[in-house]
Parts: sequence; structure tokens; C-alpha cells
Amino acid sequence: MEWRRTLSIIGNLGYRMAKSKFEYVKKFEQNDSCLPNTWLAVRLDGRCFHKFSEEHGFHKPNDDQALGLMNECAERVMREYPDIVISYGQSDEYSFVLKRNTTLFSRRASKIMTTLVSYFAASYVFRWPQFFPTTPLKYPPAFDGRVVLYPSVKNLRDYLSWRQADCECTGCF
Repeated sequence: MEWRRTLSIIGNLGYRMAKSKFEYVKKFEQNDSCLPNTWLAVRLDGRCFHKFSEEHGFHKPNDDQALGLMNECAERVMREYPDIVISYGQSDEYSFVLKRNTTLFSRRASKIMTTLVSYFAASYVFRWPQFFPTTPLKYPPAFDGRVVLYPSVKNLRDYLSWRQADCECTGCF
């Protein structure tokens, strides 16, 4: 097995990291702090949701239960992370805008994105039975995410307008 080969290469990992001679490896982490004084928009998107929605019998073009579940997940994310000032969702995607002066996770893009996306996905699985009581979840959904910085209110407004225009073009309203 591949993991055994890897373990034989790197050796015993029974050492503690904190304040040890191994702490230097933290220097290899990439600094991905977001620029200060910018709006942070985290957009998550369902991966292969066309297939997921077909396999779970969602009604086209808009399944009220599925949209309700997405909205519930977004509300849970917003309650958990009060630095989010607005969210906007359509179909299988959601955008969360954080305060311009947020210090959440020291503004580290990867930490913010992965935490919001994983909390949303966990909420989706956790709340599934509430919205689909007679439909078993066949497999967990996956969501990808990205963090985009907007330096001005106009840029942020244009971003939200773009997402709304996309919604209208694809009939997700």
C-alpha cells in the first residue's frame, strides 16, 4: 500500500510538533492573507450538482425543498460567522460577503474559504432529513469555493449584480 511506503520514507511521526526541532516546517506554509480594507466574497459552488440533483429526484427548474435546504445552510453559516454581512444564493451556489475590516482567521483566504465551505457542506448533510424526509441521501454532496477581493463598493455591487444576472439567464429565480 502507498501509505506504508510513504511511512517508511518519512519514518516515525511520534514526536510532538510544538516547540520542537520540527517546528521549522511551518515556514513552508504559504502566506495567503487577503489585502486589508477589501471586501471578501466567498463563493461556493456545488460540484457535479446536475448529477446529484438527478440522482436525488430534484424537480426542474427549481426544487423548492433543495432551495430551502441551501437557504437553511446559508443561514447557519451566517449565524456561525457574524462577520458575514450579506449572502446571495442561486441554484447550487452561494456567495458570502465578509465585512471589509474582518479579521476572521487573520484574513487568511484558505482558512476562510475552507471553513465556510466545509461548514456549509456539513450543514447540508446534517439538515438533509429535515428537507427530504422520504429521500435518503445517496452520497454526500461536494462544494468547491474561492475567495475574491473587491476593493470598492462599486466592485462588490457589480459582483452581486453579475451573480443576479447569471441567475436570471439560467432561469434560477
